[in-house]
Amino acid sequence: MLQGAQLRQHIDATLGSGNLREAVRLPPGEDINEWLAVNTVDFFNQVNLLYGTLTEFCTPENCPTMSAGPKYEYRWADGVQIKKPIEVSAPKYVEYLMDWIETQLDDESLFPQRLGAPFPTNFRDVVKTIFKRLFRVYAHIYHSHFQKIVSLKEEAHLNTCFKHFILFTCEFVLIDKKELAPLQELIESIVPY
Repeated sequence: MLQGAQLRQHIDATLGSGNLREAVRLPPGEDINEWLAVNTVDFFNQVNLLYGTLTEFCTPENCPTMSAGPKYEYRWADGVQIKKPIEVSAPKYVEYLMDWIETQLDDESLFPQRLGAPFPTNFRDVVKTIFKRLFRVYAHIYHSHFQKIVSLKEEAHLNTCFKHFILFTCEFVLIDKKELAPLQELIESIVPY
């Protein structure tokens, strides 16, 4: 059974092979929760880095709402300090989101760091919420900043990261199909339904 660092090496090795479908599959004999945990951290870091390249362009003035085109607007609520969803600018939403995810990842009762420590019964629900919200960042990037991504010559990297994210999401059914609507065409080109 692979653990933390070994799982990460497995991810890196299979990603390097270029076969993303293979890279997202649960390795034989591995614990599903461990696999979800390691990948959740990786996807969080990836999205954080991708969005980080856009912070000078994604400003409260340019992006006064967190949206993915005219039909999709996202409001922020963390269920703790902000219980009723509020409208915030895209950069504020992403800031709240990344802070919230980091809090989840640092909570050892949700993401145990000790080898063999049990995962909570609601672990998959927590992971699903993280993935749903990370998807919203991708949706915002594609709808509001894709031209900037192209001008920065980052589209191949963005597309590869997104493809990996979507294949993983589909493999483990982490996001409801209706949530994926803002990028449906792009997703169907990656994972034909």
